[in-house]
Amino acid sequence: MNLPTWVTVSRLLAVPPLLWGLQQPTVTLRWIMLGIFLVAAGTDWVDGYLARRLNQVTELGKFLDPLVDKLLVLAPLVALVQLGSVPAWGVFLILARELTIAGWRVNPALQGTTTIAGANLWGKLKTVSQIAAIALLIAPLPPPWDVIAQSLFWFSVALTLISGLLYLQPVQLAGGK
Repeated sequence: MNLPTWVTVSRLLAVPPLLWGLQQPTVTLRWIMLGIFLVAAGTDWVDGYLARRLNQVTELGKFLDPLVDKLLVLAPLVALVQLGSVPAWGVFLILARELTIAGWRVNPALQGTTTIAGANLWGKLKTVSQIAAIALLIAPLPPPWDVIAQSLFWFSVALTLISGLLYLQPVQLAGGK
């Protein structure tokens, strides 16, 4: 494993503390969990930068990066469902898209290729919107922020579904030949 892949794997270290810290969070613990989440989310940019800068983009990295992103996003979302901050069905829509695309990615033959496809611009926008929504939902902000956090959550759900459809669309078009 190269350095960018190690950075990707290190992102997983944030998942257990996030799940623990969001079980019964105090205001202080929520701020700490927000910090852990944002640092971990920031490593997504770092591993991508290093992989490109060091010319170390690998098939393993293209597989692990989105998988680890999904775990980092879904873990706090599940905890936020338990806290009553977001509805389970909204998180289920995100989970369904993520599982569908992950399954599609790990079987490149379904895409008519032998390599794993990297994330496209829509997938990156989806990830950024999810991270921003989760950050606002974790943060113990005053009530007026609830509307903004909820709006951003639903925006990220919509963007998640749109990006999934756009990811699968070229395959459906190719299958129609």
